[in-house]
Amino acid sequence: MLLLNATEVRQALPMDVAIAAMKAAFAALSSGKVEMPLRTHLSVHAHNGVCLIMPAFVHEAEVEALVVKVVSVYPNNPTQGLSTIHGEVLVLDPGTGRLVGLLEGGTLTGIRTGAASGLATDLLARDDSQVVAIFGAGMQARYQLEAVCTVRPIKKVWVYSPHQASGEAFVGDMAGQGPIPTELCLAETPQQALAEADIVCTATTSPQPVFSDTELRPGVHINAIGSHLPTMQEVPNATVARALIVVDSRPAALAEAGDIIQPLKAGLINTEHILAELGELVLGKRVSRTSREQVTLFKSVGVAVQDAFASRVVVQRSREQGLGQKITW
Repeated sequence: MLLLNATEVRQALPMDVAIAAMKAAFAALSSGKVEMPLRTHLSVHAHNGVCLIMPAFVHEAEVEALVVKVVSVYPNNPTQGLSTIHGEVLVLDPGTGRLVGLLEGGTLTGIRTGAASGLATDLLARDDSQVVAIFGAGMQARYQLEAVCTVRPIKKVWVYSPHQASGEAFVGDMAGQGPIPTELCLAETPQQALAEADIVCTATTSPQPVFSDTELRPGVHINAIGSHLPTMQEVPNATVARALIVVDSRPAALAEAGDIIQPLKAGLINTEHILAELGELVLGKRVSRTSREQVTLFKSVGVAVQDAFASRVVVQRSREQGLGQKITW
């Protein structure tokens, strides 16, 4: 069995490779080539946490993959100097069920979540997009920014976080890294962050919208990836009601995405308002942006097929690069 830590996962899964893997993952999902039940939520009330169990089996003609991921989400962790998200991915041999890999899942989750937004940005955002607004300053926000900058020539980034210290750390750490520009600015208000933004990424656990619909510029593309429960909502109802909406998975979005569920309950949209799954855009089954002024929204709650394809790539590339520890299980 191959054991891979966070550093090794990151080395084996650069963002451009991860985006390509997500393109294949979502195409497989929307083609009906994936067995993937909705994730199980186990609430850990005493510590304001939740444990998520996410299995997936991919059965394409040329690709088979079987994984189970366990993720813990603890919003209070940053106050203790810890990441909000921790996770482990069990990679199994689809033919025998034998455990062949154990991967650090927090890093893999961050990269594949960012890569999904990178893919959505490539398919939905205007080609001339140059300014990004990031809401949130945690690990997920970092991967979101890296992914967007991988697919668009971003020249300027605005960062908004209600926590001044984490926002300053984000700006200091991310400026000039890889495809990320050197011009990162800390916004004092959501309105300031959005004033120039062509692309918006929300990566928070907020129970209420993090910006106002009236503050958005025409033609903006939004990646909303932070909320993963019906009680969470990062995007205003008014924005959802007027946006072209693409989701990672219809069943998952309708069961878990507060950004979709709450305007549905309010009667502002119906299920037909969801234009497509991301995989349907990849497969050419749906048309994406139809005008420069159209507001587009990619709503992701994260699905296990992403882990299946990302893990498959990580294990393969790790073997090629001699990464990780081989242990007897």
